Amino acid sequence: MTKILNERLAAEVPGAVVVFAIGMRINQFWKLWRWLPVAMEMPKMLKELEADPSIGLLSSRLYLAGRNIGALQYWRSAEDLQAYAHGPGRLHLAAWKRFNGRIGTSGDVGIWHETYVVPAGAMESVFVNMPRYGLGEAGEVFPAKGDRASAAKRLRRGAA
Repeated sequence: MTKILNERLAAEVPGAVVVFAIGMRINQFWKLWRWLPVAMEMPKMLKELEADPSIGLLSSRLYLAGRNIGALQYWRSAEDLQAYAHGPGRLHLAAWKRFNGRIGTSGDVGIWHETYVVPAGAMESVFVNMPRYGLGEAGEVFPAKGDRASAAKRLRRGAA
């Protein structure tokens, strides 16, 4: 059971962080044999990443939104993310090659990703009555009081 933290908290990550959103879009629901193998790749990759923190993944959350299945991830650096994506012997490179070979540009399944490099101090977060989540998993959490009481104060604090 995930522990709910019954207070108002702010998360802080020392240094820069990379926010990586990645996912797939099911374009042809009835072609289960096309999109299901693609959907099954991400959990295996996440398991690989979570098993070895030295790779650089700080936190990840899977989600389902209509036709999209995705993951929001926080990485230590863009270099770590790129090293994983292109690393020989890692699951991602083989999965990417399978996708290009089996799906390519058929239109049955879409793949997307977005990468945001956020400089140190240029992020803020708050959560209330939640387990550690997002930046709260990637960094440390503190009571959202005093100079952490509002988004504006948290951003000013990070800029200092």
